[in-house]
Amino acid sequence: MPNTNSDAKKEPMSASFDLTQLTPNNGKYTTIPDKKFSARETFGIDIDWDIPGFEDDQNPNIPTIDKTYKFDATTTKAILAGFSHNRRVMVQGYHGTGKSTHIEQVAARLNWPCVRINLDSHVSRLDLLGKDMISLKEGKQITEYKQGLLPWALQNPVALVFDEYDAGRPDVMFVIQRVLEAEGKLTLLDQNTVIRPHPAFRLFATANTVGLGDATGLYHGTQQLNQGQMDRWNIVTALNYLPHDDELNIMLAKYPELDTSQGKEELSAMIKLATLTREGFKNGDISTVMSPRAVISWIENTQIFQNREEAFIMSFLNKCDDLEHNIIKEYYQRCFGIDL
Repeated sequence: MPNTNSDAKKEPMSASFDLTQLTPNNGKYTTIPDKKFSARETFGIDIDWDIPGFEDDQNPNIPTIDKTYKFDATTTKAILAGFSHNRRVMVQGYHGTGKSTHIEQVAARLNWPCVRINLDSHVSRLDLLGKDMISLKEGKQITEYKQGLLPWALQNPVALVFDEYDAGRPDVMFVIQRVLEAEGKLTLLDQNTVIRPHPAFRLFATANTVGLGDATGLYHGTQQLNQGQMDRWNIVTALNYLPHDDELNIMLAKYPELDTSQGKEELSAMIKLATLTREGFKNGDISTVMSPRAVISWIENTQIFQNREEAFIMSFLNKCDDLEHNIIKEYYQRCFGIDL
């Protein structure tokens, strides 16, 4: 939505984020959702919800719509509740299931600007909150405060997504804890400032575990989360691997050139093999899972090398423990009738 208030102040932001900085004018925000989207028509799920969103679709931080994306009904309802009712939503599940993409694709259809932060071990409190930096002005070095991404996002109509939430450093997690509440204000002690959240600010997170740590060894670097913090997430939903036919339809939509009898048969066998690896992991037979992302890599590498077996070895087998190669080769033989 264009800024209709000529007196609204604008401040330059980091080149990495193009969203125009908006500040409240006499306590009133100039950019709020101004359009309703039908959940049934927009997302194809069977609920009678009208979801707020934006008429303006030109903001550079609005994600690009993937027309082939298939929405999981339960996860979509949880995310839509987050946008509609300002609920804090965490999406948990195995890697490659499209957790972050799911949030982005919902935001894309609502024309809601969306920014993702990967909470790896190098993200610090200062990165989130801001810090004093030396800059040159009129040939002189001066020290000035540069605002971090968290206070910037709080003051704007932005859906902020924390990826790999269960890998964040403990000191960083306590910074986030206060803003998890719906009316959570952020206090910047260095600036003697209290930031009130914009009415259209939304907060989401994705995680491979549910805050209880990882006992499988599959997600090294994750850790247990403070249960007081987990309690502040209003909605936690699980997004795991799709049924065979749904995953097949998604791949066919992404690669229409495979929509032939031979292509469908080969693609179905690929997904069947991926399903066997997932079942093998759950049973403790192997320690590596073939995600939908890995299946996509296999398809694309097959097109590059013109050899399905060679592409499989480079896309997945070489990532696996040598002691598990025989089990995975057996899966391949069962699906394709070929010994690797």
